[in-house]
Amino acid sequence: MSKLEKLLLNKYVVLSLWFGLSLIAVIKQASHNHINNYFIYKYTFVNLIHQHNLYSLQPEYYFDLNHYGPLFGLVIAPFTLLPDFWGCVLWVVFNCFALYWAIWQLPMTVNQRLAILLISAHELMTAAFGVQFNPSVAAIIILSLVFVHRKQDMWATLLIVAGTLIKLYGIVGLAFFFFSKNKIKFIWTFLMWSAVLFVLPMAFSSPHFVIQSYHDWLVCLSQKNADNTTSHMQDISVMGMIRRIFHYPQLSNLAVLIPGVLLFASAYIRISQFKYLPYRLTLLASVLIFAVIFSTGSESPTYIIAFAGVAIWFMNLDRPVTGFVIFLLVFALLVTSLSPSDLFPKYINKTYIKPYALKAFPCFLIWLKITYELLTKNFGDKAVKAVAS
Repeated sequence: MSKLEKLLLNKYVVLSLWFGLSLIAVIKQASHNHINNYFIYKYTFVNLIHQHNLYSLQPEYYFDLNHYGPLFGLVIAPFTLLPDFWGCVLWVVFNCFALYWAIWQLPMTVNQRLAILLISAHELMTAAFGVQFNPSVAAIIILSLVFVHRKQDMWATLLIVAGTLIKLYGIVGLAFFFFSKNKIKFIWTFLMWSAVLFVLPMAFSSPHFVIQSYHDWLVCLSQKNADNTTSHMQDISVMGMIRRIFHYPQLSNLAVLIPGVLLFASAYIRISQFKYLPYRLTLLASVLIFAVIFSTGSESPTYIIAFAGVAIWFMNLDRPVTGFVIFLLVFALLVTSLSPSDLFPKYINKTYIKPYALKAFPCFLIWLKITYELLTKNFGDKAVKAVAS
């Protein structure tokens, strides 16, 4: 390992970048009161306990609408007890720590985990600028696999249900069901947690209000999905790219989503590969990227979820990697991660990347490469260790 590699993979250097960049971002935003998302989150809890519609406009407190489930009100609750500045800063630190801890639990070497953190650090800062919950969403998905891998299905299903009832994205954790050694336990604990977490917000509100809120949430998400296709801030997805590049706004999401789901699901025909850890990690990368690039709700800060997948994929590959793989990673770092920043030419970003949703393009290419690997690679080669039975 060269001196530069030793420096870049020094744990203190990596953690300084991981937490430091995001801390600088949120302090800057909070100092200028540019924390609208935090106010949306805060009033999810306030409205829950006062039984005020969670999905109505409240321009006196924030603009835009809440798109999180009633359970989210309990997640944000401790931070609402603090002054807004400190509540917001600690909220971002909490999200950074959640994703750090999840990545650190991956069954990979210390250097692999440090490299994943390093590769994802700038994208994490983008999420911090938006005061976003997305780092925790990525953590929920990663830990869902980690707990299944450790045969701790009860914790895996808790996270899957919680992620689903908070922001829907967590449902993709069900992709790891087939890796479970005790599928009956997986199913009954999933149903148990579904009941418990559905009812839990009622302890802070009322059964009628919470049930009505879940109905309102579904209506709100349906409307948001329709609105996303005309928004330049959202729909940074494969569908969004096609709509904008070809000036075809009437494109049906299903025309792209169905082939995408079929391609994703095709990996499950290789049952003999399920027992190999590199296969599982590759599928984890696929899940993290898929959840973002095929969602009309994806915006720039959402890509911390996908970029964690890119980093896991890259560090899970056999060494040495090919020149094409290095090109894909560099392309993703430049276009997906750096394009919204001052380190990237603003003219290119404003003229091409943002108008055509090209932030999604490198991740889409990598996802196709991952899908090819899942369908063709023998993860049971001699150099690859199988998961312990």
